[in-house]
Amino acid sequence: MPAEDFLQWLRREGRIVIVGASLAGLRAAETLRAEGFAGSLTMIGDEPYEPYDRPPLSKAVLLGKASPHRTDLPRRLEIDAKWRLGVAATGLDMTAKRVRLADGDEVEYDRLLIATGVRARPWPKASEAQLDGVFVLRTRDDAAALLRRLQASPRRVFVIGAGFTGSEIASACRVQAVAVTLAERGGAPLVGALGGVIGAVAAELQRENGVDLRTGVMVTALEGDSMGRVRAAHLSDGSVVETDVVVVCLGATRNTEWLEGSGLGAGPRGIACDAGCRAFDFRGIVTDDVYVAGDVARSPHPLFGYQFLSLEHWGNAVAQAEVAAHNMICSGADRRPHLWVPAFWSSQFGVNIKSVGVPSMGEQIMITQGSLAERRFIGAYGYQGRVIAAVSFDNTRWLQFYERLIETATPFPLEFPTVNRRPEGRQPVPADFPDPSLPTHGPTVTLSGYSPSDRRLVFTPARH
Repeated sequence: MPAEDFLQWLRREGRIVIVGASLAGLRAAETLRAEGFAGSLTMIGDEPYEPYDRPPLSKAVLLGKASPHRTDLPRRLEIDAKWRLGVAATGLDMTAKRVRLADGDEVEYDRLLIATGVRARPWPKASEAQLDGVFVLRTRDDAAALLRRLQASPRRVFVIGAGFTGSEIASACRVQAVAVTLAERGGAPLVGALGGVIGAVAAELQRENGVDLRTGVMVTALEGDSMGRVRAAHLSDGSVVETDVVVVCLGATRNTEWLEGSGLGAGPRGIACDAGCRAFDFRGIVTDDVYVAGDVARSPHPLFGYQFLSLEHWGNAVAQAEVAAHNMICSGADRRPHLWVPAFWSSQFGVNIKSVGVPSMGEQIMITQGSLAERRFIGAYGYQGRVIAAVSFDNTRWLQFYERLIETATPFPLEFPTVNRRPEGRQPVPADFPDPSLPTHGPTVTLSGYSPSDRRLVFTPARH
């Protein structure tokens, strides 16, 4: 068989294995079938469930509006796959093209997509983490267990970490009239994601809704009783909070340990890949048969200074999976880059919060529409003289407009007539992030085109 014919057969027939049977893995499988892949498809997942939706777990599920076991992701089409569920991948042999599984089996592939995502970071003291009443929230089983405990009317819930998940859990508790204390190491809730200006608004919102918010403190210990049940949390300011439920919301750990020794460029920050989702090996050389998508991927984004971004966003997982699947089975000339603008949303204390871009890169913020005091506004973030992100509180209909400003490197501060004319919107102020990570100076890149197949970059060299 001529080499070109073999490559064409490999793309359309061959064996594709997807490790990670969640959102990114499912959407990639659907895209493969929709674009003509007719070969063998194997889905490997460490949980015993077929792909389900995670965002409702900290929202509708904890409010009792949805069952944790009825959050299956809708299917776009039949993927005709072999499912290996409830068994984790434990190793990868890139030379032999085999994935090793926890049950001792091995699965061969011609092309591999890694979409193993993240897991909740546990409480670091193992003996305390094992106390009855200490929870994390990431999986369907986590949500079911926490829901049962909330329905048992606990005296108080103690949440460690006031990021989006921690704040959503606190909101769910207050809706159900459960007393809740929220401890945050930073100066305000959401400060790491949205900065101190927005964090101050979130803090007011939480306290007005009855949350016992403790900021600028660390939890030093969780105390248990003689029966092994959690009974109190000790804080760095010397205070002690009695509680019978603790929820640890300290962020996520990327599932890359199984790749140790494989030769891939994988580590605690994720798996490095190019803009076409092809994984790098540890030498920085791009592979051509191993792809990455979803929360576990670290890919360079030209709109954000070519930083390698790891994005735990629902929409990013979908868009990146579709690009990875497309590129796995097409010729080199037809490959396309992953150029999705990050977006995130949260619902808490009756407020819909949504952001586009990368707010944490912002040096300054200006309130361009609405009012902080009314908690209905849009704030635009600026970085090195351009719009880098925007956040809205109960004002999402304008975010698509701001997304276009980000894509076209619109100058910041904004000066056009739509800018808020109230005093708080006339001048930008420091965004007040605790430990900003700023990329190096570089060229400006803008995005044009209106469909995934028509996205084009315009490169403008940096001025010296």
